[in-house]
Amino acid sequence: MAKISMLGSGFIGRFYADSLQGQRSRDKIVSIYSRREESAKKFAEDYQVAHWTTEMEASISHPEVEVVCISLPNNLHEAAVLLCCKHKKGVICTKPLGRNAEEAKRMMEAVEKAGIFNGYLEDLVYTPKFLKALESVQNGALGRILWAKSRETHPGPHSEWFWDKEQAGGGCILDLGCHCVEIARSFIGKDIKPVEVMCWADTQVKPIDAEDHAIGLVKYENGAIGQFEVSWTFRGGLDLRDEVMGTEGTIWVNSFLRTGFEMFTTGKGADYVAEKAESNTGWLFPVGDELNELGYNHMFTDMFNSMESGKPARETFYDGYVVNAVLDAAYRSAKSKLWEPVQLDVWRGKTGVEKGKGYTEYDEQYYLVKEEMTHFGAKKVILKDKKSGQIIEKTL
Repeated sequence: MAKISMLGSGFIGRFYADSLQGQRSRDKIVSIYSRREESAKKFAEDYQVAHWTTEMEASISHPEVEVVCISLPNNLHEAAVLLCCKHKKGVICTKPLGRNAEEAKRMMEAVEKAGIFNGYLEDLVYTPKFLKALESVQNGALGRILWAKSRETHPGPHSEWFWDKEQAGGGCILDLGCHCVEIARSFIGKDIKPVEVMCWADTQVKPIDAEDHAIGLVKYENGAIGQFEVSWTFRGGLDLRDEVMGTEGTIWVNSFLRTGFEMFTTGKGADYVAEKAESNTGWLFPVGDELNELGYNHMFTDMFNSMESGKPARETFYDGYVVNAVLDAAYRSAKSKLWEPVQLDVWRGKTGVEKGKGYTEYDEQYYLVKEEMTHFGAKKVILKDKKSGQIIEKTL
């Protein structure tokens, strides 16, 4: 049983609490910290938490607490992490780890120096569909991965601090791109170095200083491309989709919208449908088990099982640092309109990886370009001569 201090009583804190005290059924929040007294009291009442406080250190240092779950605004992450290090409490932190890579690096170095358990709460790499897709990729079902694309779009976040560039550190690139970058990075290989980023970003709709829409490309050392599409301007709910393309296959994943559960209602008796659903009338797309579909259950199970076994979690502060470094390059690229290098002061993966070619041999003379069955029943191959480079076709 893990005894937890929850820092933050808002939207994500409650999502976490529903999962923490759900699937494993043996973990317990024993202290809740909130900046507002009424929120702390309400959370304590709703989740039967014995200790509540408006003093962050009082919750972290509480004698029963073994691990601290940070579900606070981005600008408060570092202060909370440093207090966890001071009191030698394990820490798991919501995404993004920092507002930038420099902040994330300081947090990573602090927990490693303190020798405390650290986990990065990147829930979308724990969804059941993602885990199954990743298993297929790692087993070689798609061959060499060439391109991984992740999309997260919705009408915008729930709390006011997200819209404040100073508190949040950025807009939709930081808020949503952190998910997408880690998803693509996982498919391509977390030991493959991201080297440069090209990104377009703009503020199209919202009256804010940060970006509300962005599209980016992340180039990896082995030649693979990661792609992210993020927006706070999308109308129609929460759209989570991933695509992976390899030399031997393709995977398409729709995690949340139009997944086979559809309902029409006039609105009578309708209330909450799903996260960021924009309506409770007309054709709706409810989610059968939101905590599970968003990966929270599998994420916390991994965190606490890892902590109990003395092993690193699937996602650690190091992963959060790498993601922040990629997103920093995206912000630089959005300004410069150029490919910008990913600046990684700490890299623990492979180095000097060559770009894969993997041409398919047809015979001693030719490479195979394409093989197909025509509509009139003949089998055709397109070939390239290895020496001359000439392209020919043969009907077999």
